[in-house]
Amino acid sequence: MMTAAAVAQLLIALAFVSIPLVRHRYGAAAKAAADAALTRQGVRPAVLEENGMRFDAGGHETWAPVGIALVMTTLAALNLAGNDWGRTLSWIIQVLVLLGNGAILYSNLTAAKSIRAAFARKADPELARIDVERFLAAAENAFPRWVMPYLQNLRHVIVFGGSILVLIALLAA
Repeated sequence: MMTAAAVAQLLIALAFVSIPLVRHRYGAAAKAAADAALTRQGVRPAVLEENGMRFDAGGHETWAPVGIALVMTTLAALNLAGNDWGRTLSWIIQVLVLLGNGAILYSNLTAAKSIRAAFARKADPELARIDVERFLAAAENAFPRWVMPYLQNLRHVIVFGGSILVLIALLAA
């Protein structure tokens, strides 16, 4: 059972690594599309970067998923080696990954609402003019068709399903 848990953890690691890889490959196109949408709305494209909004693989868009992937790979190695620390840490970290992915899914589903709220908190009249749905759609459409929703949904299935499999394996072991 712990071999199945380790395989699931490696698949989860790969699912998280896919995030910065896709953003690295297609983030510039998404930014260009978002910038063009803002220009059509009469908003300076630089306003996004000035307010910390990115479409590339920089910052937390890389270190967070890569960090999670490294932790999952370490847990998989410990579990394959039969190390008790692997089981103990898997209980804790796998639950955190499951909950964290739930937060990521919620964030994906409420992105426009969250961005509008963040823009409102800034009280910047330029941000207030942005049609958030339109500029997000432009950025999303710059990614290949297989990224959203297919890769995104596959990643969630792997993370949720794999985490549940790991927890079941831990109970059975």
